[in-house]
Amino acid sequence: MTTIGIHPDNQVPELKDYNVYTSDPVLRRAVARGGAAWRDEELVRQGAEYGAEATLRAAEDANRHEPELHTHSRIGERIDQVQFHPAWHTMMSIARRNGIANLPFFDERPSAWVGYGASLYMHSQIESGSTCPTTMTKACIPVMRRNAALYGDLSAKLASNEHDARDIPLGGKTSMTVGMGMTEKQGGSDVRTNTTRAVPAGSGPWGDEFLITGHKWFFSAPMCDGHLVLAKTDEHGSSCFFVPRWRPDGSKNAIHIQRLKDKVGNRSNSSSEVEFKEAWGVRVGDEGRGIPTIIEMATVTRLDCALASAGFMRQAFAQAAHYARNRFAFGKALVDQPVMTELLADMALESESATLLAMELASRFGSAAPLDTAWRRLLTPAAKFWNCKRAVALTGEAMEVFGGNGYVEDGPMGRLFREAPVNSIWEGSGNVMCLDVLRAVSRNPGDVQLVLDQLQDIATGEPRLQTEIDVLRRMVQLPPQELERQARRFTQRLVRAAQACLMLTHASVEASAAFVSSRFDPDWGPVTGISAGTSDPAALVRAAWH
Repeated sequence: MTTIGIHPDNQVPELKDYNVYTSDPVLRRAVARGGAAWRDEELVRQGAEYGAEATLRAAEDANRHEPELHTHSRIGERIDQVQFHPAWHTMMSIARRNGIANLPFFDERPSAWVGYGASLYMHSQIESGSTCPTTMTKACIPVMRRNAALYGDLSAKLASNEHDARDIPLGGKTSMTVGMGMTEKQGGSDVRTNTTRAVPAGSGPWGDEFLITGHKWFFSAPMCDGHLVLAKTDEHGSSCFFVPRWRPDGSKNAIHIQRLKDKVGNRSNSSSEVEFKEAWGVRVGDEGRGIPTIIEMATVTRLDCALASAGFMRQAFAQAAHYARNRFAFGKALVDQPVMTELLADMALESESATLLAMELASRFGSAAPLDTAWRRLLTPAAKFWNCKRAVALTGEAMEVFGGNGYVEDGPMGRLFREAPVNSIWEGSGNVMCLDVLRAVSRNPGDVQLVLDQLQDIATGEPRLQTEIDVLRRMVQLPPQELERQARRFTQRLVRAAQACLMLTHASVEASAAFVSSRFDPDWGPVTGISAGTSDPAALVRAAWH
């Protein structure tokens, strides 16, 4: 992206009316490499839509005019309705139209995962709140298929690419959204401590029916048309239930929204606390197998966290590079100041490696091959852990590039910075992700060997990376208690080794050499830059931002 000229007051014009897709060479190559060239023309259209000024304004408005909870009607009826600004529905319509809610489950091509990943990655850069109900809807599809009658009646609404904002019973809707309700106030991530109960209430056309009583401390997107909810039965422990917003008879279901969460970021999206007062639901999956049933949904949304956080990093770099090219100090553009050039080059490498990791992982979701399965089990929680962690640091760094202009709400960086932490927390925080990596290692020891063998083959001729893989092989042999203490260190090393191999395979010679040289240098850290990694950092910046 070229410099657009010196503003009379040395203020940088807004980055707008650009193509989010065609300006990102790393993403475009990942789409082609993943076999999704059939979607390239559509992604070009989406990229122009996401970078258009009208879309940027809608994203701002959706976050400035926050959702409002109305628990009762004027005559005292319980309505539990969240009202949104029209801009929210604009962003939801874009997300739905662009396939984020369903593409990989209704397009049989394995590469559909790559095509959807590119769309989510771009959408997250512009407005992240609307991705929550959209990606949960997608992730619920394989779970809802476990109830054939339920899925048979609702599949067309899940497959629809139209956003239907009406708050009416499912029978009258053209499309639907689905959320989830897992965590409770006393347990958080430890859902085994849940107390919500489900009492049998007969059988109907969708199978076993239950009345559910209890609470959920985080109930994301309460205006979804239904939620997958964990609740316990007396005999068999936790089961998974589909709980619609409206009962089949047309009456409102007894899901009472207590309040909306006052969140640090993700302000456009309503997250809530709810109470169930004998809410009607039907079982999905085997009785007593609710946690593994709903975890299948969480696995897909963890991929989404890795993709979205890579998108955050890309947008942070793009904004920083745009600003540095159009802001002048001490006689030249910021981008030409040596220390700024080093920083931007480091950010470019971090963004590229995060994008490669997320898109590579997405490509593995369309295959049942042993190596792809191993990647999904090991690298899904690892990529979520690392990309989400790095997004927080990188968005903060980009804000600093703007100086004081980055720390005011007039610009783009405040919202981007506040969005970044949510993916680290949603669907399991960092410690949970690292423990899930170790759980995958212990349950499927052959998987880690498959992955490390592949990385070893790629690392041939790169002694620093070979040494890192040797360390990982030794670590998996540690006693479980010792390895658990080093869960974060093991996960970080695994991710960086995977990223380095992806850079060696897919990045330019200059970028891959700089990444390996810097990331395996003991002095590399959040503030050191990459001066030891390349002789021409400006070339890395130019190559990353077309």
